[in-house]
Amino acid sequence: MDIGNKIRQLRIQKGLTLEELASRSELTKGFLSQLERNLTSPSLDSLDDILEALGTNLSDFFQEDKVEQIIFRESDFFTDEREQCTVHWIVPNTQKNRMEPILLTLPPGGKSFEIAPHSGEEFGYVVSGSVILECDGKRSTLSRGETFYLHGRTFHTLQNERRSNAQILWVSTPPLF
Repeated sequence: MDIGNKIRQLRIQKGLTLEELASRSELTKGFLSQLERNLTSPSLDSLDDILEALGTNLSDFFQEDKVEQIIFRESDFFTDEREQCTVHWIVPNTQKNRMEPILLTLPPGGKSFEIAPHSGEEFGYVVSGSVILECDGKRSTLSRGETFYLHGRTFHTLQNERRSNAQILWVSTPPLF
């Protein structure tokens, strides 16, 4: 672990100068400068004083950062084939996130599940085919390359009344699929 660099990053995140950190930790500015450049090593007591001044502790400081997956491949997807549609969860385990994207495939005559009113928002992009968005009693046709954006205040659904599959990238916040 690069202790000096990690201390420097924490100091900058807190908006502190070396002089301010020196004052709060009761250490010298020169010592902290050398420490951040890895020219010296702190004693356990000094490190504890520095971390306390930075609003953290030894346990949290040495905890390894979790590598968060940011790229998802087809092998990561989960597919749920339902009676009138197929849902592809293209970002797994999104219930922990603020938004949830799915790739929805509607066969000819297919229909999405009905989304009940909720406090979030939704965005959809028609990747292929054509669909009908039924929302608040109104029906709107969307073709390939068109989008929808709505607040989740009303019941709504997507339908495919064409003879070929339709595919929609559908993103919801909060996750609700």
